[in-house]
Amino acid sequence: MPANLRLGRISYLNVLPIYHPIEDGWVKHDFDIVSGPPATLNDLIRAGGLDLSACSSIEYARNPGRYYLLPDLAIGSRGPVKSVLLLSRVPLHKLADASVLVTAETHTSAALLRIVLERVHNVKPAFVKSPGSVRQALAQGAQDPAVLAIGDEALAMRTDPRFPYQLDLGEVWRDWTGLPFVFGVWVARREAVEERREEVAAASRTLCQSKRAGVAAIEEVVSLASLTKPKMSRAEIRRYFGHLSYDLGPEEQQGLSRFFDCLAEHGFITQAPSLEILDNSPQDG
Repeated sequence: MPANLRLGRISYLNVLPIYHPIEDGWVKHDFDIVSGPPATLNDLIRAGGLDLSACSSIEYARNPGRYYLLPDLAIGSRGPVKSVLLLSRVPLHKLADASVLVTAETHTSAALLRIVLERVHNVKPAFVKSPGSVRQALAQGAQDPAVLAIGDEALAMRTDPRFPYQLDLGEVWRDWTGLPFVFGVWVARREAVEERREEVAAASRTLCQSKRAGVAAIEEVVSLASLTKPKMSRAEIRRYFGHLSYDLGPEEQQGLSRFFDCLAEHGFITQAPSLEILDNSPQDG
């Protein structure tokens, strides 16, 4: 018997509606689940350590020949995302010659921040990468005028009085382009698809089933999340999930392609890739 498919799970609150039905037994599966921050999962699947995974949008953009996008799955927003924030001690226009501390856990959000600061706010700060979390760096004395916080860290720092100026990157992208922003996608390694196409297609359908179940039972997901986020009220958690989009529909695909164009224009990639989406329909016979 071949080994179970290895599935990457982002270790942030934002994916709970997708993974909770699988992890709690609502949806049957045969995955070996590996959890970690986006940058870790990017490295793992690129190296062949995972078969399917949530990953940063920029990982697909940099290595489109390695992956297929899974249909109907994404982590995005159609406005404020609440968990991808530039937090600044000073007004944004004063960041022109300043430094912005960026966690090594993210690549997509860091690229998006540079794009919107340059294109929307006409500001080009220096970006300083923190080897650990932003909060760890601040606890160790980092005094950068601004920080990029993502995921659960952004949710925890959104009311930090040291940073009275905030920029929600999902909101600024929507205001600028009129499109949703897709922070993360689900991908399958092409080798896994070639070797185990039916299993990968079935796994993709399972993930979509789990997403539908989690979104339909969002109040239970909120209750679970409230146990791990005691500083957030149920209403705050519910609003947070309400700001997120888990679909990869036509508008999300358009927003993703627009982001890839921006990545190419700013030199993050040499060429914007097309979106190659896996056909996960059952095969006849």
